[in-house]
Amino acid sequence: MSKLSPQDAWTKLRDGNQRFINGNSQHPNQDAAHRESLVKQQNPFAVIFGCSDSRLAAEIIFDLGLGDAFVVRTAGQVIDLAVLGSIEYSISVLGVPLIVVLGHDNCGAVAATKEAVDSGEMPHGYLRNLVERITPSVLASQRDGGQDVNDYMVEHIKQTTARLVETSRTVAEAIDRHEVAVLGLAYRLEEGRAELVNSLGTL
Repeated sequence: MSKLSPQDAWTKLRDGNQRFINGNSQHPNQDAAHRESLVKQQNPFAVIFGCSDSRLAAEIIFDLGLGDAFVVRTAGQVIDLAVLGSIEYSISVLGVPLIVVLGHDNCGAVAATKEAVDSGEMPHGYLRNLVERITPSVLASQRDGGQDVNDYMVEHIKQTTARLVETSRTVAEAIDRHEVAVLGLAYRLEEGRAELVNSLGTL
């Protein structure tokens, strides 16, 4: 089980992201010896639930290596039952102290939702399911004065962190015991910076 506190885990992520921004990535824990040490166990210090966007590779933007992060990804970081099960596994079995919900600017899934809300026309196929799940975030942002995709993205991160805690008793109870914190981060594609949007639980 991980011995890090939620604050320690966040500090490690923040430091790694700063190295990435500065072009000083260390690429830790990527050697053959470390790979072999992970064959029978893993001890990640964070679970990162992020968008599937190809520009949002968590291990790269936080300068992580093998075994450092338990990563779950869906387009638009949309929660479903598999996501909830994966996150609950990470904290219940692996003892991860930090859950990160990671969104980014110019998100295609959020843009598709904006288009559907503005036009009143829903997309076909399973993309409709994504849009339906993101729509409440877009509408909430619009009510609060949000005007563009990046405003909607930030609101969607906030809504997703809240829904995660509201939906999963496992997560909520871990927060109540001060064992886990949930952070919402917005990644800026050009700068490479993951900015803190909101937090639930004690850091």
